[in-house]
Amino acid sequence: MTRFLRIWLAAGMACGVFASAGPSLAKPLDIVFVNPGKTGEVFWDMVAQTMQAAGRKLDAHVEVLTSERNYRTMQELGLGVVARHDKPDFLILSNEESAAVPILEAAEAAGVKTLLLSNTLIGEDAVRLGPPRQKLKTWLGDITTDLQTAGARMANALIRTARDEKWQSPDGKIHLLGIGGDEITPASIARNAGLKLAVDAAPDVVVDRLLFANWTQSEAEQVTTNYLGWASRKQIRPAGIWAGNDPMALGALRAVVAAGLAPGRDIQLVGLNWSEDALREIRAGRLLLTDGGHFLLGGWSIVLLRDYADGCDFAAASPHVEVKTSAITRQNLGSVGDLIKTRAFDRIDFARFRARAGRCGHYDFSLDALISSLPVPEGAAD
Repeated sequence: MTRFLRIWLAAGMACGVFASAGPSLAKPLDIVFVNPGKTGEVFWDMVAQTMQAAGRKLDAHVEVLTSERNYRTMQELGLGVVARHDKPDFLILSNEESAAVPILEAAEAAGVKTLLLSNTLIGEDAVRLGPPRQKLKTWLGDITTDLQTAGARMANALIRTARDEKWQSPDGKIHLLGIGGDEITPASIARNAGLKLAVDAAPDVVVDRLLFANWTQSEAEQVTTNYLGWASRKQIRPAGIWAGNDPMALGALRAVVAAGLAPGRDIQLVGLNWSEDALREIRAGRLLLTDGGHFLLGGWSIVLLRDYADGCDFAAASPHVEVKTSAITRQNLGSVGDLIKTRAFDRIDFARFRARAGRCGHYDFSLDALISSLPVPEGAAD
């Protein structure tokens, strides 16, 4: 009987029978994340924090190495991990500025399994290396967000409001300013493409400028100041400002106020990140929405790797896992606002998001699923 039980357990592990919402039956995992952001950079800090919160729930230790927005440092850190005598079970990278490729290739030579997060391979790199697990066997896949749809949703919200408020310029057009993060990062390219998609479908809308502010509040404030001055000289009525992340939206908001305009009443702004500062401005009626939720890719990546380690391979569906983002507005702010403000990510029951037996690779990482995973506050049902 004991021998039969051992065989049954081994078979269950191999086919992923135990990959379900519950404790892992495999060994503790050692995972390293090379963070491309700066220390104190809200988005990437939250990515790392959700990873570590998920690790605590799923028996995985997550070590975070921060590259301080320097792609050379990122490569040095990644290559250093791959060269360690005691190698981690998994290495998580983001292909910011296409800097992950040499690390992926070194990891292949060293036998270290890798996962790309947020930014995957593009252009010549994607052509040369092909899909995950083909030329690079240890590159397991990627987890990204549908940021093109997010960019379009943000633009459409601006357009709807401008039409409702009749904020057309004398030429009859709705005039927008676009502020992108950069011109080369896949996540930025996708957001910008979403803006273009929405505007191309709206003949009454024009983007006067698509300017780049390197993801920063200060640069966004400056480019917005310059744009508003130009619009005033050209007798253009700016109706909305589309910003590729929340810091840039907040910088634009400062410039709008300095120009004597009332955000939310004279002009609308949108951002992306679900940051606490943006939620505060939404509550005050000065920011229309913040799209996002993609910092949770950190936590979701640990779910994927825990399942993979336990024999339930996410690539059974696809090595490319794409998570939908959602917009937070004044209407749904209460559902997740406190979670983001407190960064109490240990409240999330990450085990509930694991793939079910016989459904490897199928995940529900939606906003509704996130909300339902949170404990109900005491007294909420009274």
